[in-house]
Amino acid sequence: MPTSKSQVLVITAPGHVPCLNDTLTDTITRFLAKDAVIDRRWLSAGEAWELRFVNQADGGRHLIQQATTVLLGQPVDLNILPGDPETRRKRLLIADMDSTIIEQECIDEIAEYAGVRKEVSEITERAMRGELDFEQALGSRVALLEGLPTSIFEEIIATRLSIMPGAVTLVQTMKENGAKAALVSGGFTAFTSRIAEIVGFDFNQANTLGTAEDHLTGTVEPPILGKEAKLAALKSYASEAGIPLSATLAIGDGANDLAMIEAAGLGVAYRAKPIVAEAARASIRHGNLETALYLQGYKRSEFVD
Repeated sequence: MPTSKSQVLVITAPGHVPCLNDTLTDTITRFLAKDAVIDRRWLSAGEAWELRFVNQADGGRHLIQQATTVLLGQPVDLNILPGDPETRRKRLLIADMDSTIIEQECIDEIAEYAGVRKEVSEITERAMRGELDFEQALGSRVALLEGLPTSIFEEIIATRLSIMPGAVTLVQTMKENGAKAALVSGGFTAFTSRIAEIVGFDFNQANTLGTAEDHLTGTVEPPILGKEAKLAALKSYASEAGIPLSATLAIGDGANDLAMIEAAGLGVAYRAKPIVAEAARASIRHGNLETALYLQGYKRSEFVD
């Protein structure tokens, strides 16, 4: 990947608690030498601000440490990214579904109907933290769902699932600016197909639950879509669209998202497990999914709902 000529510090706060102001941003700007500052601007007043500067020998680590001290106790996300304006906006979005594009884990909601939510949720958490092999964990969880009617899928979608705040805006804004969007999940096609339609994804890919006579068999049809399959999906969608990996954005929260997050031009850990947040180039802990647009340099006035 080409070396960026500049870097950008992006500071974002949740829209419902805007806590940034000119006094804070002036203080942070002064941490840099005057001749190092290229540009500074508000992307959304009180909510998102960025400072573009020439590459620092330490990669900007000292700057972010100083800014973190100034903003201590505030619900803000600070990220330093390559700052070249012509490459910041990505042309392909690859997103995880569970706990990323939707607020729930679909398999946990199915398990509620089977009366095994506690057992399934515990396995889910361990898998997302990277403590269990994803494929093994998926098989163990799905086995507990044997015998459930497939009719529960539509009921779960209608009554138990909610779209993550900012998801529609993220997808629609990127698409309006020429990007493609793919929903790639370790969950199930029964849900990704509907969620992709609701949010506006161009493509969706997930695992298929085994069924017989309108009931779950407690199995997953091979091949299982896990960490390596998500990485393969990123590369495949990018190749088909003629988009270099440097122009892609991958976002997710669990260990099975790690490979695609690390390979993408912009990998974003969204309210993620520690193992994912530490590996990703950018991390969102406080804001919603609109923050991923600010990371690309979009202003709120450019958002599409």
